[in-house]
Amino acid sequence: MTSPAERIAIIGMGLIGGSLGLALKAARGGKIEITGMDTNELSLVKARQSGAADIVTTDFKAGVINADIIFLCTPVLQVASLVNEIAPYIKKGAILTDTGSTKGYLIEQITAVLPEGVHYVPGHPMAGREKSGIEAADETLFCDKWYILTPDAASDAQAIDTVRRVIGWTGAKITVMEACQHDWCTALISHVPHIGAAALVNLLEHAHDQDSSIKLAGGGFRDTTRIASSNADMWADICITNSGPIADSLDKFSQLLTQVAAAVRQGDRTSIHTFFATAKKRRDELLRLEEAANGQPLTNGH
Repeated sequence: MTSPAERIAIIGMGLIGGSLGLALKAARGGKIEITGMDTNELSLVKARQSGAADIVTTDFKAGVINADIIFLCTPVLQVASLVNEIAPYIKKGAILTDTGSTKGYLIEQITAVLPEGVHYVPGHPMAGREKSGIEAADETLFCDKWYILTPDAASDAQAIDTVRRVIGWTGAKITVMEACQHDWCTALISHVPHIGAAALVNLLEHAHDQDSSIKLAGGGFRDTTRIASSNADMWADICITNSGPIADSLDKFSQLLTQVAAAVRQGDRTSIHTFFATAKKRRDELLRLEEAANGQPLTNGH
């Protein structure tokens, strides 16, 4: 009996799609056949050359027709129209899953156009890097990273198990949560930090001596703002499709900064010290929890 995920289609051969293809092929080799799809023909050439896909095509309809499981790895605002386009060509019993960073929006959009007999299991890998494109793809990208599934009560149990098994081949740690919970969590721990990093870089535009500030920017500034080099299209889509949780978290973040600014202006050392001491304590606690979960010591960088 062949595996229910023997034929895998990946739409969007960028960083995530390319890394997924590389990881799955590294784990399963010839036991699976991966069809990689993209509108960028050069990306497909590189995906084929790197081994991220066995077959490549720009024809999404032909690419999904025999697929047992389809991964949607495109920007979130493209997903609904894409599913609507390929819907008539997805075979009954196939599984559709996505890697989008905002789940509530995607679940609403995809279920509205999902063909009868096709199972949908929403997903999101908490993995990435500041560089994008197939050139940045890495078969170890998902290893030991959280991969979140957000099925609902109507989701097919066997489809969920199949997605879990396939994702497991990448070495990711799999967890399940409600879509709403996911969106609030990722707004705080992923989306707002990216916005904050971008804001710090844009703050240079307001420097009294911009050239000197850029020249003197050291490791701390580079480390803190590394993720500001991420893909602008992707992050614009994320902000639009998870607007409520992001805006609320940004408001709270802004309040914290306003409080610190007031303490600095007033020379209130006690409040300033409490701000930093509280942050250090909480971060150290996070590091200890992560160390305990991984069973390995972590370096507490400065």
